[in-house]
Amino acid sequence: MNPNITKRNELLAKKVIKGLKTRNMTGYYAATKEEALKLALELIPEGSSIAMGGTMSAAEIGLVDAIKSDAYHFIDRMSYSDPHDAGLATFDADILLSSANAITEDGVLVNIDGNANRVSAIAYGPRKVIFIVGMNKVCNDIDSAMKRARNVAAPINAQRFGLATPCSLTGSCFNCKSPDTICCQFLITRYSRHKGRIHVILVNDTLGF
Repeated sequence: MNPNITKRNELLAKKVIKGLKTRNMTGYYAATKEEALKLALELIPEGSSIAMGGTMSAAEIGLVDAIKSDAYHFIDRMSYSDPHDAGLATFDADILLSSANAITEDGVLVNIDGNANRVSAIAYGPRKVIFIVGMNKVCNDIDSAMKRARNVAAPINAQRFGLATPCSLTGSCFNCKSPDTICCQFLITRYSRHKGRIHVILVNDTLGF
């Protein structure tokens, strides 16, 4: 990565981490994907049960492959015939892995969901939640974070899943009520009442959507 971008990311990450601390959440900065993987595994005790949504960021740093080892109990939602059962199993996990659709410079996390399995578990589920977030997802404020979630993350995910939504065809949000919409629930995490529950690893890279 361009050294000028890296320096900018380091400085911006410090600001985000400071904001997270004021919100009872813990932030970390990883200069590389390898460092991010190391940090994440240090937060996951061996023997832990681990669940996740459809986070691409965790896969891109190698974390998904790492937790599929015999050292952990990976709750694979794709192994369930009923998606509802998979969602309920997530709540019993020790740890939830996720990313964010966006995060503000002062540490507010923004996520959009279709079935609510991911956002519900983030809000009230496993005792520890670990976010893997590329610096490409840092936004100035909640308004810009919401715009990013709706106009960047949502259209790409709708295209990825082959959904018949207006954003899938145009690349931008129409605030639709399409049967295929994945913008059903919006979660803004501005504070964690439970200290030590939410951990955010900011990665000096472009991850996810």
